[in-house]
Amino acid sequence: MQASPLDVPKANWRQDEELEIFSDAVGQFFEKECVPHVPQWRKDGIVPMEIWKKAGEMGLLGASVPEEYGGAGGDFRHEAIIIEQQQWKGVDGFGITLHNAIIAPYIVAYGTEEQKRRWLPGICSGELVTAIAMTEPGAGSDLQGMKTTAKRDGDEYVINGSKTFISNGQTANLILVCVKTDPTQGAKGISIAVVETDKVEGFRRGRNLEKVGQHAADTSELFFDEVRVPASNLLGEVEGKGFIQLMQKLPQERHIIGLQGVGMIERAIHETVEYVKGRKAFGGTIFDFQNTQFKLAECKTEATVAKVFADHCTERLLKEELDASTASMSKYWISDLQCKIIDECLQLHGGFGYMDEYPIAQMYADARVQRIYGGANEVMKMLIARTL
Repeated sequence: MQASPLDVPKANWRQDEELEIFSDAVGQFFEKECVPHVPQWRKDGIVPMEIWKKAGEMGLLGASVPEEYGGAGGDFRHEAIIIEQQQWKGVDGFGITLHNAIIAPYIVAYGTEEQKRRWLPGICSGELVTAIAMTEPGAGSDLQGMKTTAKRDGDEYVINGSKTFISNGQTANLILVCVKTDPTQGAKGISIAVVETDKVEGFRRGRNLEKVGQHAADTSELFFDEVRVPASNLLGEVEGKGFIQLMQKLPQERHIIGLQGVGMIERAIHETVEYVKGRKAFGGTIFDFQNTQFKLAECKTEATVAKVFADHCTERLLKEELDASTASMSKYWISDLQCKIIDECLQLHGGFGYMDEYPIAQMYADARVQRIYGGANEVMKMLIARTL
């Protein structure tokens, strides 16, 4: 790994030689197996299934899933390393963190023993690619407003409704679908039904949505028309637990967005320093201008604050002490800062910064959604304000 432009001492959670070895292996995987193909993936709007299988073979899938279910038996430190390396190498669009650190933990934490043994080995091998379907055309951050239903019929549930903006939507063959099992009960009527797409009728994928950025990521509409799943596919096999399950796991998801932001900020500053030191203008380099030095000094300072705070949040998460409001701070503040710093870095590239072939232009487009998904930043501020 090239040296980070930040001089942040190693956090306590990083003080482990095994993590160093893991980080090198992950970096090499992204460098060799992904980086050469990213331009094609961006054109195609999708990451092919083969790369999921390769990631599984390398032990990158299910990094924090217990070994008894086919995982690597690690913890969130390993997921944080994967996030860091993915951002550092610029492999945007590969939904590995969603699969690994957001969806697999739902099954590990809430699945029955039978569900864990049925699904986790495939998640870890890459045979199963996962998605979680929360957002609907008429319900985003307000999860209680969802309309998709799952009605009990004998030993099955019948699912009807639609979802949108679903990451891994064209690829996923195991989808956690947020449904209303009792529409009269508000939050207490929400459950999570697991749909194995290869085994059901009435499920279809809509368009692979065209986005401002994240072009390699398949983001889709999903439709459920009388889709029947066994009652044993309800996560945990108990109705009405979905909202609590979502709320308990959202702090980790939101902090992940913060970690992704720090990773991309580090890469943006690195790329920009390289560019301005090599770009000649007015008898010197762009870096020789005081304005460039001041701007990059500001970026480095703010990025250092972000990394220290992100490491602090990771420490708390590992101790199971990361509360919803602090995770919301990680998500909102770092994603806002990410967009700000990348904008400053693009400006220092001049006209080249606006060319899509330059990494900074891709980062500019890819970063913008960070302030929206996982709960809009305005919602994060509401959650933080409630603690005052």
